[in-house]
Amino acid sequence: MTIHYPNGTQYRPQPVNQPEHAKSALVKHGGRGMTLEQEINESNQYYLAHDIAVIHKKPTPIQIVKVDYPKRSAAVIREAYFRRPSTTDYNGIYRGRYIDFDAKETKEKTRFPLDNFHQHQVEHMRSCLKQGGICFGLIKFVTLDQLYLLKATDLINYWDAQGSAKGRKSIPLTAFQTLAIPIKYSLNPTIAYLDAVDQLI
Repeated sequence: MTIHYPNGTQYRPQPVNQPEHAKSALVKHGGRGMTLEQEINESNQYYLAHDIAVIHKKPTPIQIVKVDYPKRSAAVIREAYFRRPSTTDYNGIYRGRYIDFDAKETKEKTRFPLDNFHQHQVEHMRSCLKQGGICFGLIKFVTLDQLYLLKATDLINYWDAQGSAKGRKSIPLTAFQTLAIPIKYSLNPTIAYLDAVDQLI
């Protein structure tokens, strides 16, 4: 299936090819080889079932333009467009506060490339912060099997500095170790990221 952004460019997903030792680490730490999105979705189901929070993945609005019908009982989407640029991946309510965040993975070992985010996502976070929302990124260094909660304010600072003479196109791992909140894997939920959110409230 071909999917296009509103400006007409083709959407090309960027799968993360995990080395074998990283995959085994995920299994060891409770992720069972799942992607970060799957881990978050499972954690959100736990939070919802236990009346802790109501947080869901946002649906992506897609305009279907070409469908094939190989059988009367089955339809195959061949081409589609995003109706509008997506904002962030997740939002919801926790302890009476609006939560809004995005999840990203990288195979890099020493830095997180800022081009994993898009301008409209950063602007969305900026707008949410102005209204008192809690915004952040859940960033996973797949090869290192390390997961961090990075506050939107810190992400925005690095994003805005890109254009300056001393700006950089990535956030170093050392900055995560200094600024971000590390998140450990557990049994229930798989990712206890709301424990890290408690440090932001």
